[in-house]
Amino acid sequence: MKTMKLASMPTIKRLPGYLHVVEAAAREGHPYISGTTIAEELELEPIQVRKDLAVTGIIGKPRMGFPVPELIKAINDFLDWNRSHNAIVLGAGHLGSALLGYSEFSRHGLNAIAAIDTDPAVIGTEINGITIAPADEMAAIIRNHHIEVAVLTVPSQHAQEITNQLVECGIRAIWNFTNCKIKVPSRVIVQQEDLSSGYAVLSVKLRVQQNQGDQAPAKDASE
Repeated sequence: MKTMKLASMPTIKRLPGYLHVVEAAAREGHPYISGTTIAEELELEPIQVRKDLAVTGIIGKPRMGFPVPELIKAINDFLDWNRSHNAIVLGAGHLGSALLGYSEFSRHGLNAIAAIDTDPAVIGTEINGITIAPADEMAAIIRNHHIEVAVLTVPSQHAQEITNQLVECGIRAIWNFTNCKIKVPSRVIVQQEDLSSGYAVLSVKLRVQQNQGDQAPAKDASE
C-alpha cells in the first residue's frame, strides 16, 4: 500500500488561507484565479503559492490560472475537510466554550458533538446546542458516537491524567490547548496549540515596532 507523503507544516498552515481567498473569488463569480492574485492577497511570493498548491495535485491553465471550483475541492480534499470527524471537547470553560461556538470547525468537517466538564455548575448547561456532560460519561460518549478527536482545554495539571483516559477510550487524535506536553502512544496524534507562544511572537513584534517608531527622526514643528 502506497504511503501518503506529508507536506511541510508551513505549506499545510498556508492552505486554509488560500482556500479563504479562493472561496471569496467563487462568491464573486470568478471562474479562474491566478497564483499571483492569491499571493497578492496574502502578501506572499507567487512561486510559493504555486509550490504549495502543487501538493493538492491541482494544475493551473496558462494565462488563466486555476479553475476556482476545482481548486476549492482540491484544497478541501487534501486537508480532508470533505470528511466528517466527530470530536469531544474536554473542559467547558472560557476557551472550551469559545471553541464549541466556532462555526468554521463544523463547516470543515470537525463536528463537536459532546463536551465534558467536572464543575457541577456547568454540567447540564448547554453551549451551542451541546449539553455539558459529567466526566464519568466520557468513555460511553466516545464509544457510542465513534469520536476520533479530543479537544483538550482542561487545566494543565490535569492534562496528562485525562489524556491517559482518552487513550484508553480509543481516541485517535488530541488537539491540545493546554501548556502541558502530553505523552501518548505512537498510534495517537497530538497537535499542540501553545497560545502563549503566539502571544509571545505578537508581543515581540509590538516591541520592535515601538522601538522603530521611537528611533524615527522627529518632524520639524514648522513643517
